[in-house]
Amino acid sequence: MTEIQVCPRLIVSGADRALDFYQAVFGARVLERYDDDRGLVVHAAVRIGSSIVALADADPDGHNAAPPALGGSPVILSLTVPDADAVGHLLLAHGAEVIFPIADQFYGKREGRFRDPFGHLWIISQPLADLAPAEIQRRLRARGDRRGG
Repeated sequence: MTEIQVCPRLIVSGADRALDFYQAVFGARVLERYDDDRGLVVHAAVRIGSSIVALADADPDGHNAAPPALGGSPVILSLTVPDADAVGHLLLAHGAEVIFPIADQFYGKREGRFRDPFGHLWIISQPLADLAPAEIQRRLRARGDRRGG
């Protein structure tokens, strides 16, 4: 029986640049790549840590729109790393934009949010403490707001 899996597929304008970016920043390893006769990447798969992420070039004919064409991305990808600050510096060095700076959070993580040069949103997260759900809820209520990382 086939195992059920979810694999996000990122649509980007400039898949070659995106592949280079994800390799440089996240240590992604390209597993497969297929280009059409126009030179567009119709499918590439990369391994980031133990996860697989697919990507393809934006193509209006294929109904694949990159975040800038949609006014942004409603999806946020979360990446857990051993050193959030180091990954944050790599993101910035390679052209990402800070949405929320990396900082210690009340829910036991050091994290921040970035927009990559292709419009995709990433939360970079480093675990600091293993808190019980009730403790996280208590801390959230004590803060008086609803915004998470």
